[in-house]
Amino acid sequence: MNYRHEIDGLRAVAVIPVILFHAGFEVFSGGFVGVDVFFVISGYLITGILIKSLDDGKFSIVQFYENRARRILPALFVVMTLCVPFAWMWMLPSQFKDFAQSLIAVVFFVSNVLFWREEGYFAASAELNPLLHTWSLAVEEQYYLLFPLFLLLTWRFGRNRLFWAIVIIAAISLLICEWGWRNEPHANFYLAPTRAWELLAGSICAFLAAGRAYRSNNALSTAGLSLIVFAILHFDSTTPFPSLYALAPVGGTSLILLFAGNGTWVARLLSMRGFVGIGLISYSAYLWHQPLFAFARIRAIAPPTEWMMLLLATASLGLAYLTWRFVEQPFRKRAGPPLLPSRRSIFAASATFGALFVALGIYGHLSQGAEWRFAFARSFLNHFDNEPPARQFFIRTNMYSAYRDECNFYMHGEFEGQAKSEIPKSCYIRNSNAEKVIFLWGDSHAQMYYFGLKEVLPSDWQILQVASSACAPSLEPERSRSLSCRKSNTLALAAIRESKPNVVVLSQADQWKLAELKRIISSLKNMGVGRILVMGPSPRWSTELPWIMVRNWGKIPVRTWQGIDPGSFAYDKGMKAALAQLEESGVEYVSVLSSLCNQEGCLTYIGDNNFQDGITSWDYGHLTPIASEFVARSALEDAILGNEDDLGASRYFEDHQ
Repeated sequence: MNYRHEIDGLRAVAVIPVILFHAGFEVFSGGFVGVDVFFVISGYLITGILIKSLDDGKFSIVQFYENRARRILPALFVVMTLCVPFAWMWMLPSQFKDFAQSLIAVVFFVSNVLFWREEGYFAASAELNPLLHTWSLAVEEQYYLLFPLFLLLTWRFGRNRLFWAIVIIAAISLLICEWGWRNEPHANFYLAPTRAWELLAGSICAFLAAGRAYRSNNALSTAGLSLIVFAILHFDSTTPFPSLYALAPVGGTSLILLFAGNGTWVARLLSMRGFVGIGLISYSAYLWHQPLFAFARIRAIAPPTEWMMLLLATASLGLAYLTWRFVEQPFRKRAGPPLLPSRRSIFAASATFGALFVALGIYGHLSQGAEWRFAFARSFLNHFDNEPPARQFFIRTNMYSAYRDECNFYMHGEFEGQAKSEIPKSCYIRNSNAEKVIFLWGDSHAQMYYFGLKEVLPSDWQILQVASSACAPSLEPERSRSLSCRKSNTLALAAIRESKPNVVVLSQADQWKLAELKRIISSLKNMGVGRILVMGPSPRWSTELPWIMVRNWGKIPVRTWQGIDPGSFAYDKGMKAALAQLEESGVEYVSVLSSLCNQEGCLTYIGDNNFQDGITSWDYGHLTPIASEFVARSALEDAILGNEDDLGASRYFEDHQ
């Protein structure tokens, strides 16, 4: 296959948005689609190489895997090696245990499976995982493992039949993907069966281009680049992905591969020295950026500034050049013998380093993240063990009851992440003798207020609740990403309409989109709801609050600004002003930040120096029962009951400052 400068330029278009997306620059909210661009390019190049070698009768599966080892492993192992000491120094035992498990998964190219089982790609904790980005390498290597064998076994049936077989497989994969985002969004994002169609799109392009001159069409190649740029700038974490939406970056990349021949302005643009240079080092840049960002966030505690993240993004390119120059090229160079020139030597070295990473991973797992490194706070950290599916902290502190988990369609424990078939009727049906009813609707950030409300509301109030993890309130449940969310919001709307609660409390983890919130408020009013309370954000910590307290061990402050996201305060102020201007009566914005934070910072614990039992959050921002009661007494009680005398809240403040 002839070298095409514009493909290296296209790699730059893919990697830069990915880096800036992970750096947190909102203008690149869809930068994650750069991975999809990489998938198409990979499928195109590998299939082109395979077609030529099969046509020439020179295909060797062993040679193919040797080339892949030389291409992928040296740079990957260098980055993994340099991650280890920083993980050892800076990571909590629970974090280091996760890191150790990822070392094993990366070696066997199954990290996509591991991360599927652990967390969502857009979750806050994902930012702290140095090897999260290796999920895409795993998908590619799984494709490289199977696709050459598939071609080798089916080549004799003829190129035309093989082409249509690939088209059919790609179509099936896309259909599974479209089903997957609605029913199993995490699996849909990470696993190869729902990503295969993107790689196969590149394979289809390779079949169409095989043996033909590259086509030049300004209109189609420009349309392709426009689709990619559109996705980068307009998609975000709320976009169902991958899904039919992914046709934008995948289709755009395919158009460039097929129609950006010599003479097109897209080819000239992408062939510019800057684009090609970044494209050449794009693999190493992709490897470096996530560890740099993750360790910066872990070490700093407070969210790194945009300037710091931009500096780290630039550093990832600098490290990428050094890695490309002194690691990638020496192992791959064609002029003269490469490092470890024999096939046996490259396989032996790969196996040796892989075994070392696996051994370290096993140690990290069995030693519970080498918890002896934090012996001074071991009992404290063990208390906040939130490892799924056991979640010992939830069991130990009876948190499932405090959050009223029976009213949550999301399943915990052995069947983590699956949807319950139903929840108890006591969660959503009004008692005939209940004089007043309050209804909690939202996600886990609505669940956390149940305990406080139960403690402060009079006995004649009934608390109804339909609040499911990761399920923001929505008037269009059918558009929800997961089955549990569709069930949760469908039932919540029906239950509110039927029970006609006196008060509805709306709460979610993400920031409210004002237009959507107004539609929800209007709909609730039309259902006959008298009062609507919109909860503002709780204090958002850059990492788990217990970890921040360990970092301050011996001088744990009652209040601190360390690790607090300052952006949530600007959002809180804006939402308060926006809802104050609503013409709808009976709507009130509840500022949780005003309850838990003052000019000295936000409360880390409540009580007389009992920071373990009195801690205000067990993770990045979910309130513990004691903090839930604190907010209920200081903000919710008066908003719900309309008490003119707020001495109860005042006394509570005085007792717990």
